[in-house]
Amino acid sequence: MRYTHLGRTALQISGICLGTLNLGVRADEPESYAILDTAVDYGINFVDTANQYGWQKYKGFSEEFLGSWFAQGGGRREKTVLATKVGNPMSEWPNESGLSARHIIASCEASLRRLGTDWIDLYQMHHIDRHAPWPEVWQAMETLTQQGKVRYVGSSNFAGWHIAEAQESAERRNFLGLVSEQSVYNLVTRHIELEVIPACVRYGVAVLPWSPLHGGLLSGVLRKLSEDRAMKSGQGRAAEAMELHRDAIAAYEKLCAEIDAEPAEVGLAWVMSRPGVTAPVVGPRSVEQLDSAVRAMDLRLSDDVLKRLDALFPPVGKGGPGPEAWAW
Repeated sequence: MRYTHLGRTALQISGICLGTLNLGVRADEPESYAILDTAVDYGINFVDTANQYGWQKYKGFSEEFLGSWFAQGGGRREKTVLATKVGNPMSEWPNESGLSARHIIASCEASLRRLGTDWIDLYQMHHIDRHAPWPEVWQAMETLTQQGKVRYVGSSNFAGWHIAEAQESAERRNFLGLVSEQSVYNLVTRHIELEVIPACVRYGVAVLPWSPLHGGLLSGVLRKLSEDRAMKSGQGRAAEAMELHRDAIAAYEKLCAEIDAEPAEVGLAWVMSRPGVTAPVVGPRSVEQLDSAVRAMDLRLSDDVLKRLDALFPPVGKGGPGPEAWAW
């Protein structure tokens, strides 16, 4: 396993982050425990969840499930760099969502109880809250770090200017501020190349791409559909994009066959090769899918293949960061 630092911090994380969205939900309990244990065997030490995950059963389920795995002992918690999130609605009641100081602190306490742990390594804001002033947000995060309940703070789904605004506010308080940003990023969705990645590079913020296979669209979906085994790749995010990108996906799967590589591994290898990317968040539903993600770490795409992928899935505008992407 390759390790890297989480942004500008000294914390070492694996080059793959294990997402838990499917564990105990799309994957049954025995398979989910096997995925987690196999990840440890591979040396994956970075695990991501959120207070809202598991909503298909009830909000908070995923944290509880992860807590049950930690409770099995064997150093599971100590070996894990644990990330969770705050901000999305936990109920329809007022103050049960967003980034108010009240909600941040109360949600952290609730996550700690569900996870059965004393600390969260990376506490991420799940979405920008346009009503929460940065002094309020940072005051709450400072309280949690001073209490030892949170080690680092990250963001998710922020725009580039949000990252800049947050970081400038934190620096005025002599606070470390953001150390990571979790954004959707894959061959189909490349918007963060314009401003989010440049902002992260400028401020030393790790980029953690979520949905690196666009919900399964880049995992060989056409072949799976023909074999009647598409499952998630025939639903949700992937299904919505299927008709728009069908020709490109067909050409993509043909290219993968030419280089004798699995589409899922090519898609992950491409994300891992991108400038500024620290570790993609993968959400396997089986040990076999986790095995595939680990194999992708050793897949090197040639310059010719990268150019062909760019032709199939062009970057936004002229490519690269703004303003050059749209101006001279």
